[in-house]
Amino acid sequence: MNLTEGQLIKAGFLNGTAAVKKFEKKTGYYLLEVVVNGTNEFKSLRITEEQLGLVQIISSDLSSMKDSEDFFFFIEANRIRLAYQFDPLLAVNVSQVDPLPHQIEAVYEYVLKNPKIRFLIADDAGAGKTIMAGLIIKELQYRKMARRILIVAPGHLRYQWQREMREKFRTHFTLVGR
Repeated sequence: MNLTEGQLIKAGFLNGTAAVKKFEKKTGYYLLEVVVNGTNEFKSLRITEEQLGLVQIISSDLSSMKDSEDFFFFIEANRIRLAYQFDPLLAVNVSQVDPLPHQIEAVYEYVLKNPKIRFLIADDAGAGKTIMAGLIIKELQYRKMARRILIVAPGHLRYQWQREMREKFRTHFTLVGR
């Protein structure tokens, strides 16, 4: 049996139905990543050949479509999900900013090429820290490489950062104080 992303499956070890996010054959086991319906709980499981035999496919994304509009939205969602692979400056093209050359170089030539992306952006006032941080955040979100993001800003600038991230990058942050 071969599972694909987007299929809805059911198995005794899942406690209900779940949507497949990733399925890979490894040496001696299968890696199965799912999101359980109802709880939105993410599970990464190592399953055996026997457990794989217990998995029932309820439906896949294409078989559950009722009309052409559903099919259009499915295709469009997948196009957007994979857009970063074909557009190297995706975050620049979908954001409300006009970055300067040094910002593009910092984000795309240095930050995003590292295997672990953990950077402190500190520079003079007006050098474009907000734009660089926003571009990095958007690229990581489009590539599904970031689940949680923490921005530490001076107390008197926290509302400005929150507003600019919302307006320029359509990213919403919750302010955390003392």
